[in-house]
Amino acid sequence: MYEWHKQIQTIVDEIDNCMKDHNDEALTLSFLSRKLGYSECYTTRKFKEICGMSFRDYLRQRKLAFALKEVRDSEKGLLDIAFDYGFSSHEAFTRGFKAAYGTTPSEYRKKPEPVVLRTKITPFDRYFLGLGEIGMIKSTDDVKVYFVTIPSHTFLYIKNKESNGYWDFWRRQSLIPGQDYETVCGLLDSIKGKLDDDGGSEVNGGSGQLMAYMNDPDGRLCAWGFPRTECWGIRLPPGYKEEVPPHMLLADIPEAHYIVFEHGPFDYEQENGSVEEKMEEAMAAFDYGKTGFALDTSPGRIMYLYYDPEQYFKYVRPVKI
Repeated sequence: MYEWHKQIQTIVDEIDNCMKDHNDEALTLSFLSRKLGYSECYTTRKFKEICGMSFRDYLRQRKLAFALKEVRDSEKGLLDIAFDYGFSSHEAFTRGFKAAYGTTPSEYRKKPEPVVLRTKITPFDRYFLGLGEIGMIKSTDDVKVYFVTIPSHTFLYIKNKESNGYWDFWRRQSLIPGQDYETVCGLLDSIKGKLDDDGGSEVNGGSGQLMAYMNDPDGRLCAWGFPRTECWGIRLPPGYKEEVPPHMLLADIPEAHYIVFEHGPFDYEQENGSVEEKMEEAMAAFDYGKTGFALDTSPGRIMYLYYDPEQYFKYVRPVKI
C-alpha cells in the first residue's frame, strides 16, 4: 500500500535536489519516471493519486517558489533566474510569476509582500501514515543541556488554544479557512529576513518555521502543569514593520534567558519516537536546584521547538533567575 508513497517521495526529493543544483535537464517526467522504472503515464497517474495534484503543476509551482526566493534575496538578473529554473524567456517567467503571485518579478523585487509559496510535499511520512519506527535502532546520544540568552526579536505566528501536539494543531487549523498547513507555511516561506532561515526548502528543515508554545492563562493545560497555547510561526528581527498576513499575529519578545535541551542528528524513520521520549525524560528529570534558574511559566513567555532530524531536535524553554 505504501510502496508508491515511497516512490513518489523519491521524485519529490529529486525535484528539490535538481532545483538546488539548477539541473533542469533532469527535471522532466521522462527522466524521473525512467529512474523509477515506470512509464510516464503510470507515474503521472500515481503522482496525482497520492499528491492530489499533477506532476507538471507541482513541478511548475516548486520552480516558481525557488525562483521567487532568488528574486527576493539575490541581485541576480531576472533573465538569469528565469533560465536557471527552466523558463524559456523573460516573458514566460513573468507570465508564470504573475499568474501565481499576482505581481511581476520586477515589482516583487521592489516590494516583497507575503504570498503563498508551494512548499515541499511529503508523501511518505512513517508517522503521518501510522507506521511508526522501523528496525531496532535506538539513539544512544545524550541530550545536551545548556543555558542561553536570546536577544529581543519579533515572533510572527498563528495560534490554536485547543490543539495538543503538531498533528492535532494542523488538523484543527485545516478546518479554519485560510489557516491550513499549505497556506500558512507557504506564506511564511515567502517572508524575507527570518532569523532561523538557513535556506532549507522543507518546512521542518531549515526554512525558518517552527513550533512554539506560549504561556497563556486561557490556553490548554499541558503535561507540565500550566496552561499554554500552541503556535506556529517565524522569528524576525525586532521591530518588524512589514505586512502581516491575514489571521497572523505579532509578538515582541524581549531579551531573556532560556534553557536548551538538544539532541543531535538522528534517523527519522528509525529513531523519531525514541528520541522524543528521551527529550521528554531529560526535561522531566532536570534539577534546576543548583543552577540559579527556574522554569518561567509566567504569561507571555514562549518556548520554541526546533526540529530537523538532519541537524538537531531541541526545546528552548524560558527560565528566570
